[in-house]
Amino acid sequence: MSDTLTQEEKVAKIREFIKDIDFGMLTTIAADGSLHSRPMSANKNVEFDGDLWFFTNASTLKVDEALSHHQVNVSFTQPKDHRYVSVAGTAELVRDKEKIKELWEPELKAWFPNGVDEPDIALLKVNAKSAEFWEGPSSFVAYAVGMVKAFATGEQYQGGQNGRVDF
Repeated sequence: MSDTLTQEEKVAKIREFIKDIDFGMLTTIAADGSLHSRPMSANKNVEFDGDLWFFTNASTLKVDEALSHHQVNVSFTQPKDHRYVSVAGTAELVRDKEKIKELWEPELKAWFPNGVDEPDIALLKVNAKSAEFWEGPSSFVAYAVGMVKAFATGEQYQGGQNGRVDF
């Protein structure tokens, strides 16, 4: 997988993938050192610039874990389109009402019935340290042709694009 994109193009691709995928698996480190993952929505409100924002209740296990061990990972996957993203970074809890209002989406009312005035509402901000994406062929035919070519030539399969960004 050749990596010929500029840093700006890689960031744009990561932003596009996250926006299209929406739900990612947030992984935190539990008190016993084990890894703990759960789905979180980026609310399709993604202007990825190295930060991810997730609405949460402040008094949750994920917040406790993220504040005890700030290192987190968020992975986004969309197998049908052969798109994958992994974002590694640190987490912080943000209770800024203006930022909450800025990122608010009406469908969040299902989790926060009082809207932005929910007493325990907060944002979990993931400050990305690095992000990586993988994109495979968009169709089975393209994938099959690439596999047959690799098998016939004895060369490594070159079926997609991969890029890494460090922030």
